[in-house]
Amino acid sequence: MKRFGALFDLDGVLVDSESLYTRFWDDMEKRHPTGIPNYAVAIKGMTLTRILENYEGESLKREVEQAIHDYEAQMVYPVMKGVGELLSAMHDAGWGTAIVTSSDSLKMERLFAGVPELKPMFDIIIDGSMVTKSKPDPEGYLRAANGLGYDPKDCFVFEDSLQGVAAGRASGATVIGLSTTFPRERLEQTGCTDIIVSSLEQVSLEMLRALKC
Repeated sequence: MKRFGALFDLDGVLVDSESLYTRFWDDMEKRHPTGIPNYAVAIKGMTLTRILENYEGESLKREVEQAIHDYEAQMVYPVMKGVGELLSAMHDAGWGTAIVTSSDSLKMERLFAGVPELKPMFDIIIDGSMVTKSKPDPEGYLRAANGLGYDPKDCFVFEDSLQGVAAGRASGATVIGLSTTFPRERLEQTGCTDIIVSSLEQVSLEMLRALKC
């Protein structure tokens, strides 16, 4: 039976953290307005390097960077329902698995310290420090597919953000949208998803294989 690659975004897909980031960036926008409408939502899926480009001056950039690192140091990262079961089934079937996240390496270190069982579930991890272009550019997903040894067309991308599903579509993979951050209707409007689910609990290998038929 054919094997596939499974490429997962992190926040809002594997860990339940997007509401915490929305709260932080809403507060940051009040303190240091960028003028970007619906700021906390507009930047979802972007690397921190790309986000910092919205602030003028190195001093302010350093302040914002330190603030998000301090905030993340206190965060708890609950693993989303269905993650363990789906990853276990994929490994049993010989599928390759990867995390593709815009988060930086410091955040990932803290995440894995707090949730040590998560890291061994994945064959490779692509974080924001490993790419030069932020989502919606597909660079991260292309790197992950290449690292696993799969053609992107033989991969599934699991994403919750508008930037993320666009990156998945641009990579050539089959895109599974999760309505954990944006409503189903908003994800549908992107035209970048092949199927939308509300939780990874709804995903099975049989369902995924059927999408490739």
